[in-house]
Amino acid sequence: MLATLIPLFDDKMTVKAYSLFSQKTNMLLNPALLGTGANDGAGSISGLEVIESMGMDTISRDKEIFVSVNNISIFTDIDEQCKGVPHERLVILMDKSVKPTEMYVNRLKELKSAKYRLAIRKLQVQEFEEYKNILLLVDYVLLDNKKIDIVKGKIYFSKVYPNVKLIAGNVETQEIYDALVEDGGYSLYEGAFYRLPVTKGMTEVAPLKINYIELLNIVNDADFDLTKAADIIGRDTALVVKLLEIVNKLSVNSEIKDIRHAAAMLGQKELKKWINTAVTNQLCADRPNELTRVSLLRAKYAENLAACFDRAGLASEYFLMGLFSVIDIILDMPMKEALKKVKVSKQIENALVDGKGEFYDILDFVKKYENANWSEIDRLMLLSNLDSDAVYDAYCSSLTWYRDLFRS
Repeated sequence: MLATLIPLFDDKMTVKAYSLFSQKTNMLLNPALLGTGANDGAGSISGLEVIESMGMDTISRDKEIFVSVNNISIFTDIDEQCKGVPHERLVILMDKSVKPTEMYVNRLKELKSAKYRLAIRKLQVQEFEEYKNILLLVDYVLLDNKKIDIVKGKIYFSKVYPNVKLIAGNVETQEIYDALVEDGGYSLYEGAFYRLPVTKGMTEVAPLKINYIELLNIVNDADFDLTKAADIIGRDTALVVKLLEIVNKLSVNSEIKDIRHAAAMLGQKELKKWINTAVTNQLCADRPNELTRVSLLRAKYAENLAACFDRAGLASEYFLMGLFSVIDIILDMPMKEALKKVKVSKQIENALVDGKGEFYDILDFVKKYENANWSEIDRLMLLSNLDSDAVYDAYCSSLTWYRDLFRS
């Protein structure tokens, strides 16, 4: 089993939903399944299995989850597969393999009456009229920005199906996103735009971020000065509060005298780990909220994958590599310039700047995984002799870790 979450944004760059993409079988190990429209999840919806095994709160506390179905899995017993999940938070995402025939339309009406939401993707403009019976039932239509003229599509739906919410898909750059938002008419946006730096040769770091970068540089030295780190933490009220909250949970019978005392109680190893995550969260405060999640999930997933690649001894370095994989976006400057502001090893720099070196294979794997590029993931797992269950467990573990990190 493989699974990943793709965020869907509103026009304020706030994540409002996730698409859950999953795959049960390595297609390269099962070539007979390649090219078949109903090969994966034919008897069940694999996304629902993921939700049931991980729990809805681990995936998302209060957002809708889009789960893909095909022309066979749409007839599965969804209630049985995903007990306890509110129907109104599940969006059944179909493609045009679900035909506008009586059999499928009746099934969609059943799902609709059970309070599930419906969405469809991959329709071409010339197919809109043909799919009228389905479009009358759906809540969302995803329009692929790269494959059709979605502006014309938006005009069509605003006139013919005004109650359908439109999703602009495959939005690759911030400029395209901004133009679509300004044009209006879309409820959600999906694509890589939030993970690409908007840089115009900037080399200056915002003043409020200087303390955070200094703190990261201190704790990522081989043997950092704990008291110096504590003094820098003391300059930021938000970090002080977070540190004291953590330490107070560990020191039931001890009175915390000052920030240095709190840092000493946490210890060098745990303080380093906490600072790397907490500071990254603060650095991302003026960025899309999903950027924090990407940075921390990449860090934890890369750390977890180290064991899968027989490099468990380098796990902490892989954590740092994942954490800094979006430092160019955070600091709003090219990656090479951004890494001059922080202290990282040459292996991490080679992976992040040049896309090469002994660390890059895990970074490349993490990025392909988060994009649900299953064909490439299948190939990489085969080449590196990786266990699919271990890879999936490493991802689920990173999601649980992230959930617990911000649980109040």
